[in-house]
Amino acid sequence: MWALEMDWKPYIDWKPFIDVLWVAGIGLQGMLGVVLLTKKAWKTYPLFTTYSLFSLFASITSFFLQGYRKIYFYSYWLEEAITIVLGLGVVYEVFRHLFSNHKALLKRARLIFACTFVALFCVALSVVLVQALPDSMLRNRVLIFEEAIRVVELGLLMFLFAAALALGLPWRQAEFGIALGLGLFVAVELAVVALLTQVDYGPQWKLLNVVRILAFDTSLVVWLHYLLAPEKAANGRGSVRFGVS
Repeated sequence: MWALEMDWKPYIDWKPFIDVLWVAGIGLQGMLGVVLLTKKAWKTYPLFTTYSLFSLFASITSFFLQGYRKIYFYSYWLEEAITIVLGLGVVYEVFRHLFSNHKALLKRARLIFACTFVALFCVALSVVLVQALPDSMLRNRVLIFEEAIRVVELGLLMFLFAAALALGLPWRQAEFGIALGLGLFVAVELAVVALLTQVDYGPQWKLLNVVRILAFDTSLVVWLHYLLAPEKAANGRGSVRFGVS
């Protein structure tokens, strides 16, 4: 995950630490990309593979653009918008795989999934309308929009876990890891983005950037673990199929 703002001069001590985390994240993303390509994961999880590879591309380009403030700002938000859309696609991809062996439930589950999406979209819209004041800074307006989308993304992931628990659906190891890692990152990202709209540039802003980078790096570790670990039951309800060959 790339850092949101590169105004380092007042608090230059943060830069080496964040750069280390940034480079470590790029390394983990590179490892994940190798694993996904080696296992031909695009055949089973094309959206997750695209999400992972695009995130790697975005992290690398943002790292080298950090010295060009204006270009960095616009490229960051373009890349962020694309990853959010891909992230929503990954959620649906996990949903489709979760119900793939339950055809009788699939039609009803799709309807409930769609209704949940609409309900969460309404909640997200209310977040934007309540917080997006006319005199808000451009930065805060964009952050509020991201906060709203993250509400939808996290809500859909919670729906998946709740549906699996309520219906006793077994998870494949890979899809459980994808959902868990994404859920961890999105939950932290939602909290961080909400806080970023309330603070000015300074030590708190830098600390929150560290938290969001650490959250994404942790998600990468989770994804690598579940893609590489031996097959085992993810929810204790029986054996699971890995799903990536």
